[in-house]
Amino acid sequence: MKIWVDADACPVVIKEILYRAADRTGVELTLVANQALSTPNSANIKTLQVPRGFDVADDEIVKRITEGDLVITGDIPLAAEVIAKGGHALSPRGELHTTENIGQRLNMRDFLDTMRFSGVEMSGGPAAFSQRDKQAFANNLDRFLTKHAKTE
Repeated sequence: MKIWVDADACPVVIKEILYRAADRTGVELTLVANQALSTPNSANIKTLQVPRGFDVADDEIVKRITEGDLVITGDIPLAAEVIAKGGHALSPRGELHTTENIGQRLNMRDFLDTMRFSGVEMSGGPAAFSQRDKQAFANNLDRFLTKHAKTE
């Protein structure tokens, strides 16, 4: 099992949790982004820089994952593709996407996109990233790794 990160929009605090988890468990962590990333010097942590462009990082992640891999992403369509390929998807806010809930989340995302496209003004957006989000992510990542990763 490997962990892949849709790193362009991933909060720094989440990357730091992932760095510690990779070192603690020995699981390979790869951050995929369209820009150069600075990461700790670790045999378990890698970066993959992809060209700029719409969904280029997402497409590269889907191409490279194997069944059982974990992908960290807030992108619902990417999470759906990961699940369809037998992987697992965890959002930076700690939401584990599953075969049971991804369809509903994808439908809601598509509905909101349709509303915006049709001219309906929608104020707001996602809430600011909070300490609660950080804790939820750390807890769910730990639960996932305890269940799926072989510690050294």
